[in-house]
Amino acid sequence: MTSSERDAFLNDSFPADFQWATSSESFKIEGGWSEGGKGETIWDRFGHQGLAFENQTADLACDSFHKVDYDVYLLRGLNVNTYQFSISWARIFPSGHRGSQSEKGALYYDKLINALVESGIQPVATLYHWDLPQALQDYGGWTNTSIVEAFKDYADFCFSRFGDRVKTWNTFSSPWVVSHAGYGTGEHAPGIKDYVVASYQVTHNMLKSHAEAWHVYNDKYRMKQGGKVGIALNSDWAEPMNPSRPEDVAAADRYLQFMLGWFAHPIFVDGDYPVTLKTQIEEKRRVCPSSEPARLPVFTPEERKRIHGTADFLGLSHYTSRLVNNSNGGCTPGPQGVGDFQTHVDPSWSSTASDWIYSAPWGLRRLLNYISTEYLNVSKVPIHITGNGMPTEYSGNTLSDTSRIQYMRSYINEALKAIHWDGVNVQRYTVQSLMDGFEGPQGYNERFGLHHVNFDLPDRPRTPKQSAYFYSQVIEKNGFASKNQVLYAPELKNMKSNKVPPMPPSTVPSQAKDVWRKFSSQTNFQRKLYHYGTCHKASAGEYHRQLIN
Repeated sequence: MTSSERDAFLNDSFPADFQWATSSESFKIEGGWSEGGKGETIWDRFGHQGLAFENQTADLACDSFHKVDYDVYLLRGLNVNTYQFSISWARIFPSGHRGSQSEKGALYYDKLINALVESGIQPVATLYHWDLPQALQDYGGWTNTSIVEAFKDYADFCFSRFGDRVKTWNTFSSPWVVSHAGYGTGEHAPGIKDYVVASYQVTHNMLKSHAEAWHVYNDKYRMKQGGKVGIALNSDWAEPMNPSRPEDVAAADRYLQFMLGWFAHPIFVDGDYPVTLKTQIEEKRRVCPSSEPARLPVFTPEERKRIHGTADFLGLSHYTSRLVNNSNGGCTPGPQGVGDFQTHVDPSWSSTASDWIYSAPWGLRRLLNYISTEYLNVSKVPIHITGNGMPTEYSGNTLSDTSRIQYMRSYINEALKAIHWDGVNVQRYTVQSLMDGFEGPQGYNERFGLHHVNFDLPDRPRTPKQSAYFYSQVIEKNGFASKNQVLYAPELKNMKSNKVPPMPPSTVPSQAKDVWRKFSSQTNFQRKLYHYGTCHKASAGEYHRQLIN
């Protein structure tokens, strides 16, 4: 395939029942870090120890703990039919265990879920997105085998409490990041640097935890609630540096096995780690007797049986690609050393505010095809794209995010090509993320949001960026139907971030409100919201420009 054939744009629509989503993560947006009985999380501790950018913390973040109506109003404006959010384990069980249950924490998620359902937006809940209760970390966190039973109990409570309304569950979101950055390199909370033992033990326990949660749902709730439980795995695409060199082809495959296969193979293939991963680690242990670079735990036959097939869909979070070549990693711990590969980026790929995300849209299509062949040829479960997006820097013109629009347009189109041209069963696309938030070590310095959040003001006002308008119109058209049609994003004037105006309030103008109350058949919640994407659709862009002017 030539590059022009590879990059050809497909002007077509997505399937009629395609799900359009955006996402958020609890510790990145909620704030209220010690309110309502919530326990401390590893990210609270990380921020309070001054380990994030400029000593920033997630204490207030976007204050979403107090802004459910506001956030759902933004979702209505986007036209999304699905919203993926994560539940904070410590907000439900402050100590990590059922005995510490906080009713106020559960009520917060009840309120959010009810607001979504009332607005016709499907809630997708993630049980774990990186924010472990610190009380559990004090006992070893994901390295302690007792966490499997604790997670099972937490999942059981969430299914019981919210499962009458939540019909799609991710057990984990991007668990590779937890193993790699949380317990391997130590860049993320809890900051453990042990890529020889801890990182592999963490994956082992997360896989067993995922399986137990799936079985709890399957045995106790599926019949009555009728939902689905899967896992959201993150992976880059690995392209051989030189496709004509068998060594590079093999190295690219090892890259994928050390990232995606580490989690996907046990769940979707045979309950065990990939053969490539096991043989590579065993070989390293043989040639490095005095400095063991990796120790891979072993599943029992019962555990393999328990893990295999525990997913109703495969969630994929994907942001970038790498060029991979073969190399001798010696006895160095970590994926590149143990996996005997090196990674590179093509100088032609567009960079982003993140030093690891480069735009290579065609990688998504190739990865979707790889997943379909490697993992789903027997189970035939669908793929949900659970995260795709790029950050911009917090400087200058924060609303005119044309680079994000180009990134989204290209990646969404690659998903469309995978569906139409390759027959891959992709059912959902999720933009990361609804609004700017606390990005861990980067704090508030990297912005993934479709909505700008002014973190300099205490009420954290949100303002739609150009990409929000772009995405709402892609959704409205369900793709890219007309070749001559140019999707419109309102032109926003260059402006300093501290002059960004707040969104119009989530209420109709006061005079109209009285009339609305008297004659409208809408619910109280619907009356409270002003939908900038549907109501007054013709004037929405003009109203936004007037605000800025």
